[in-house]
Amino acid sequence: MTTKERLHKLVDELSEAEADDALRYVGSRREGEATDSFERWLDSRPDDDEPLTAEDEEAIAEGLADKAAGRLISHEEMLRKYG
Repeated sequence: MTTKERLHKLVDELSEAEADDALRYVGSRREGEATDSFERWLDSRPDDDEPLTAEDEEAIAEGLADKAAGRLISHEEMLRKYG
């Protein structure tokens, strides 16, 4: 069996998610781009499909309320205060 035949056999056995990851990898190799770039890595990660907990929703609501009330500090101020 040739290398390409073995590869075809393996591809046929992949799940859709595995095939998507493999396609991204092979595509990046053929384009000659770096495969270790952060953006490419981040794009290849699966979406977070874990549902929000009540605690998560409470924390988000608290943050949005702070933002709406203007209770924010800049990144620069944060660095000055806390290093």
